[in-house]
Amino acid sequence: MTQYRISEAAELLGVSDDTVRRWVDAGRMDAAVDAVGRLAIEGAQLAAFAVEQASSPTDPSHVGRSARNRFVGIVTAITMDTVMAQVEVQCGPYRVVSLMSSEAVRELRLEVGSLSVAVIKATNVIIETPGRRA
Repeated sequence: MTQYRISEAAELLGVSDDTVRRWVDAGRMDAAVDAVGRLAIEGAQLAAFAVEQASSPTDPSHVGRSARNRFVGIVTAITMDTVMAQVEVQCGPYRVVSLMSSEAVRELRLEVGSLSVAVIKATNVIIETPGRRA
């Protein structure tokens, strides 16, 4: 069963080690001493906690759609020629890059600083895992 040390859990959740320790002390997460005497959190519990804690800005489009991967963000860069454009959006800690027509950029009135929603519907999603830890 996968376990994560406090520092690893903190990195995955995007918070400090002290925050995770406070959550453990407050009973929001369970931790136990692992085989080498360090405080650790079970992977399944950490996953459930991450889902529970996840929040993103409200999708301002109010549009129904089948794609479940929607990331609200702000346009940070646009590189455009006469036909095509590359639009970069910062969605929380993630940079999402979209290639679209220059016409679409103009029709959407996109500019650096625009609020936007990156909608991703992919037929292929690749999941990678890091090498095994000792």
